[in-house]
Amino acid sequence: MSQNIFLIGFMGAGKSTVARELRDHYGMRLIEMDEQIEAEEGRPISQIFAESGEAYFRTLETQLLLSLEHESNTVVSCGGGVPLREENVAAMRLSGTIVYLCAAPETIYERVKDFHTRPLLEGNMNVEYIKNLMAQRIPKYQSAADITVTADGSDVRAVCEEILRNVLHTHSRID
Repeated sequence: MSQNIFLIGFMGAGKSTVARELRDHYGMRLIEMDEQIEAEEGRPISQIFAESGEAYFRTLETQLLLSLEHESNTVVSCGGGVPLREENVAAMRLSGTIVYLCAAPETIYERVKDFHTRPLLEGNMNVEYIKNLMAQRIPKYQSAADITVTADGSDVRAVCEEILRNVLHTHSRID
């Protein structure tokens, strides 16, 4: 595949799982944005938030996306807040297709409830808080997305096949 695929969606929607599947079974290069930023900064996301603030972290995300402009055949698992900035959406559109993975708040909760690596959920780990935060973000996800795929209870391979089918269809309409 000549273009990149940017997976967006709320934390716990399945972006990392789908990205690994695309790497392992479809031969794509994988960039896990949060992991890459942590490696470059030498500290975990929670520490970046605590010491440097959310705005600093969001700038790091934008810089990483801009650095991918000349990449191809890469799947990028984006942090949940990436599409909230217009410059991030523009950077993703330069080199690929944006795929919104959506999942219900209850699904999100079940997937993230035992992890303490989500700074925005610390102290607010409940379905109601997740639902409210998702309500703020969903319009941004929808407006950024070229393709929307539901990731609730679906087999990861089926999700990947749907993504690739839609990406190829979307790309052939553009050409």
